Amino acid sequence: MNLAARASHLLATTSRRPTPRPAALPAPRVRAPPRTPGGARRTLHASAAVGHGHLTRPAPGTGIKVHWKDSKGNLIKTTEGNEGDDLLSLAHEHDIDLEGAPTQAANLCACEGSVACSTCHIVLTPEHYDLLPEPEDDENDMLDMAFGLTDTSRLGCQVKLTKDMDGITAMLPSATRNMFVDGKKPTHH
Repeated sequence: MNLAARASHLLATTSRRPTPRPAALPAPRVRAPPRTPGGARRTLHASAAVGHGHLTRPAPGTGIKVHWKDSKGNLIKTTEGNEGDDLLSLAHEHDIDLEGAPTQAANLCACEGSVACSTCHIVLTPEHYDLLPEPEDDENDMLDMAFGLTDTSRLGCQVKLTKDMDGITAMLPSATRNMFVDGKKPTHH
């Protein structure tokens, strides 16, 4: 039997076979919760869900102050954040436009804070820049593509507030390079 005849024979014989029906699955076995060393039963619990990019605002006067300036050094707004908040999320929460152009919708960076673009590029004062840990390689790679890069440039998504950063000044560059799709307006989700 040649190869073509053998293939057609296999197809013909397998298509006539009835498909086996799955056997009924056994009922799942319910187990009692495990016990602690003291004999008490352990129970499950859940934490509250935390929304991506949403912050809890501190009570006025109790947070870490961030002074936002435009590329010419004019004060845009002073905001307050909590320890651990990143500057990108804080900017979104307070409608600070990190994209550099006031027409950008919802002032979101192209990668939504995943260190895959440089649209949340900010320039810090030298004294506050020195308080931060060194940038990771991913951040340095993205900063290489940033418009108007300086010695104290960082990505806003990577700058986490600490108590000793109270009074930090973040200056927005005059423009950004958005490697996303031209004309695409990012939306908050």
